Amino acid sequence: METKMDDGGKLVLRVVLAVLILFHGVSKLIGGVGFISGMLVKAGLPGALGYLVYIGEVIAPLLILFGVFTRAAALVVVVNMIVALLLVHTRQFFTLNDQGGWALELQGMYLGAAVAVALLGAGRYSVGGQRGRFN
Repeated sequence: METKMDDGGKLVLRVVLAVLILFHGVSKLIGGVGFISGMLVKAGLPGALGYLVYIGEVIAPLLILFGVFTRAAALVVVVNMIVALLLVHTRQFFTLNDQGGWALELQGMYLGAAVAVALLGAGRYSVGGQRGRFN
């Protein structure tokens, strides 16, 4: 049986994940996706796929933040993070940072939080409501 505390925890998780990912999305809205498109071309993929980052870092986090199609939006963030890890961070998989932590702990936390939101849903403190579709 879920409690208001459970729903409060879901809200905190959703808000933190969405806001922190949105910072990356706003950066790309301002600066463009040329960096990502270039990396995709180097990997042998069409550079136009870089524009999908707007879905993963702007639209999906907004849906998560408001609690609309939350589970689906969180899965989009999961895919976005996996692509980012494979495209940008593969050399850091087995490295530590200067403080002794995993070099990819931030990316790992985003990925883990997105998986948690996909599994937990939005909860009652959301536009979609506790029993809302895909929440």
